[in-house]
Amino acid sequence: MTDDTTADVVDQVLSSTPVFDGHNDLPVALRVRSGYSVEGLAEGRPDLHTDLPRLRAGGVGAQFWSVYVSSKLPEPEAVVATLEQIDAVYRLVARYPDTLRIAYTAADVERATADGRIASLLGIEGGHSLAESTGVLRSFARLGVRYVTLTHNDNTSWADSATDEPGVGGLNDTGRAIVAELNRTGVLADLSHVAESTQRAALATSTSPVLFSHSSAHALNGHPRNVTDGVLELLPANGGVIQLTFVPYFISAEVADWSRDLQAERERLGLPEKTWPWPRAPRPDETPAQVAEELTAVYAEPLDDRLRRWTEAHPRPEVTVAQVADHVDHAREVAGVAHIGLGGDYDGVDHQPVGLADVSGYPVLLRELAGRGWSRTDLEALTGRNVLRVLREAELRATEPLWPTAPLR
Repeated sequence: MTDDTTADVVDQVLSSTPVFDGHNDLPVALRVRSGYSVEGLAEGRPDLHTDLPRLRAGGVGAQFWSVYVSSKLPEPEAVVATLEQIDAVYRLVARYPDTLRIAYTAADVERATADGRIASLLGIEGGHSLAESTGVLRSFARLGVRYVTLTHNDNTSWADSATDEPGVGGLNDTGRAIVAELNRTGVLADLSHVAESTQRAALATSTSPVLFSHSSAHALNGHPRNVTDGVLELLPANGGVIQLTFVPYFISAEVADWSRDLQAERERLGLPEKTWPWPRAPRPDETPAQVAEELTAVYAEPLDDRLRRWTEAHPRPEVTVAQVADHVDHAREVAGVAHIGLGGDYDGVDHQPVGLADVSGYPVLLRELAGRGWSRTDLEALTGRNVLRVLREAELRATEPLWPTAPLR
């Protein structure tokens, strides 16, 4: 296939089935960088991975906005912070109604894209945001939350995380009841971030398709955040989808090794562990600019000269589009073309692969896949049709759907 042919195929794909991305952290990036101000996104925000012109350039037609809050927060505080994140998405959409539209269902997504809008959905990143309350879960569902990642980087009392020590052996009875309530209300169980034991327990429990909103293939890089072939092989029976992510640490073993070496050098130098405090939201008597100025000072950590010299001598390896495509190819081979999608994790990491530096990069990856022989039909499954099917199936299987039937004002 020639370059011109692959470009034509990708243009056709994005015209018929725009990218339905599984995970974008713009809400928390706005909280940190601008005190939740949503201004400037129509003109372009080079300090972010995401703005409206680049979403258009990337062929994005639907986006799960992550309403992430730190799993280090006490759970009642996490509930409040999650509500603030949800508010940020609603204000974002209200500020740019000609580009964005809130969506709650697969039909809403299709109507939004047909009208030339980018469908905006909500995804909670971590079960700590539920505070073990099915009432909180149902309240979030009524606000339009369409997936809940069962954990973030830390265990909850009812589910094990991929990056924490084993706690309950996957899911306990509370965890299984929460998955059942997600199914009942039509909210997807997202299995990114959770331990393999939790993934298997959730797949055995869930009566609806599951989602991996932003994960990669463990067989190509043994990072704990990646999904093993054994779990990928279970997806067809469940009907779920893994949305392959672009995060360099998950794509490349070299980058993961570099990150570990950097941490070891910090420890050797006796430097404190690099931590970021959860950024506070503006109080009622403050402007976003006041809080942004404070947060900039908090987050502007100067790099120790000794560590700077180490990073100059040991530059971070770059990840290529071809390496990302390798993960997509592998997931397709193991799970099947009906069970894959894309979840870039933009504005959730500090660095992305060359050619995929921001949300305008999706066509670059699609051209790489087209050059490997992917058909238009297969690419459309990847960009959006699979995720739409999962969303619709969860709606059909819900016995008490709780999402709004009309946009909230």
